[in-house]
Amino acid sequence: MRRPAAHSDGPHPKGTPVIQHHLRVHRSDENLAREGQLAWQLARVATDPVEVTPEVVDMIINRVIDNAAVAAASLTRRPVSSARAQALSHPVSTGGDGATVFGPDLARRVSPEWAAWANGVAVRELDFHDTFLAAEYSHPGDNIPPIVAVAQHVGCTGADLVRGIATGYEIQIDLAKAISLHRHKIDHVAHLGPSAAAGIGTMLGLDQATIHQAIGQALHTTTATRQSRKGEISTWKAHAPAFAGKMAVEAVDRAMRGETSPSPIYEGEDGVVAWLLDGPDASYDVPLPGAGEPKLAILDSFTKEHSAEYQAQAWIDLARKLHHEHPEVLAPGAVDRIVLHTSHHTHYVIGSGANDPQKYDPTASRETLDHSIPYIVAVALQDGAWHHVDSYRPERATRADTVELWHRISTAEDAEWTRRYHSLDPAEQAFGGRIEITLTDGSTIVEEIAVADAHPLGARPFARADYVHKFRTLAADVLDAEEIERFLALAERLPELDADEVKQLSIQAASGVLASAPHPTGLF
Repeated sequence: MRRPAAHSDGPHPKGTPVIQHHLRVHRSDENLAREGQLAWQLARVATDPVEVTPEVVDMIINRVIDNAAVAAASLTRRPVSSARAQALSHPVSTGGDGATVFGPDLARRVSPEWAAWANGVAVRELDFHDTFLAAEYSHPGDNIPPIVAVAQHVGCTGADLVRGIATGYEIQIDLAKAISLHRHKIDHVAHLGPSAAAGIGTMLGLDQATIHQAIGQALHTTTATRQSRKGEISTWKAHAPAFAGKMAVEAVDRAMRGETSPSPIYEGEDGVVAWLLDGPDASYDVPLPGAGEPKLAILDSFTKEHSAEYQAQAWIDLARKLHHEHPEVLAPGAVDRIVLHTSHHTHYVIGSGANDPQKYDPTASRETLDHSIPYIVAVALQDGAWHHVDSYRPERATRADTVELWHRISTAEDAEWTRRYHSLDPAEQAFGGRIEITLTDGSTIVEEIAVADAHPLGARPFARADYVHKFRTLAADVLDAEEIERFLALAERLPELDADEVKQLSIQAASGVLASAPHPTGLF
């Protein structure tokens, strides 16, 4: 069985035994036993004492570095400043030493659920960290902030933390493989609440019954509509996963106190599947590790080289290539039209198939632009580059020649690219498509790309050195050089850290950086 090289993103090793948990709706009078409930089986996975493999440990370290990188880059943005201010208004609660918030002095601590909130917003704000795409899509790195916050509060070791993060990734990715939420306009963070609760349960060594209740509560409180990712996309896009992490921390706290949750939360006749998803006749088969089988799902996920929705990653790389190889497309008025033939998801979520006029609006929010593939391709094609700040500046989005080109770009669903998008074979799974550029002189340029350059099967797969480079690059303007080295040294020793060192697993902004950030006020 071939495994991915250490320190690199790679596909899940084939042949790993799994249990296909069959999920369907049950009437109340069927009295579904807890052993038959999906939440109970997720808790079983969480309590399995199987060791974390070296490949998974390496990837967890990569993703801890990745999260810190994108959080550093977002520290002075208003949504992050708002969430940080809210967190700092909630001092350390009872039961532990509190948790750190990205940015302030590491000695300053807050209640763990609020640290999960603030750090979750910082990680997600730029849409720049890891991804997994299947029946549902997800950013499984969103599990890390709530799990780390609890670890710091109660004094867990790095080894404990690694086990918890491995569970968080496993549960969210397994759910995303089987259960589509977006088809029913439910936000994907409904898979994150249960996975974060399960990961915290693993880290704390909680029993199966307690984790079962925490998963149910976390799911019940984190189901919401996808309007946060539709039309004029608001700053709540970054807050939604942070809210799910915060709810997971609170759900675990309640479950530890003996409080119970709606049951069966997935299968009940008034439950999530029956009323929010595929309805009373629905059924799913959820792949879960068997007893004693390692939690390897993190190896199925991959990170981003560019700050944009994942399905835009490959298109940015292709547009950069076309910029250099076909300078004729850059001449004023040279392009008649550009059509991106791509998957159903790309066409309907970030393409013209969404029928969102905001995706073509030069005054749209940054959150909207990073979910507009016509905009992204126009800028990357003209600039031959992509930058997490400069590519979204209002003056960039409103440039006349860009707007003209942008409005000549559309998407179209292609059945073969849709099939490849949903393929479970890493060798053929694809998140790109075919570009057809028709010039005003009648000539055409046709190129295609299956995966981003940074993808495990791409032109330049991300490895440890790339994660470290991403962190150094994004942190350079906001962290002191000594702070960058301190954090990297801790992160790369993650499984060896003692409880005191875990409490330092955060980043402190350089002097004056946070003073220049917005300071919004509210109730707290």
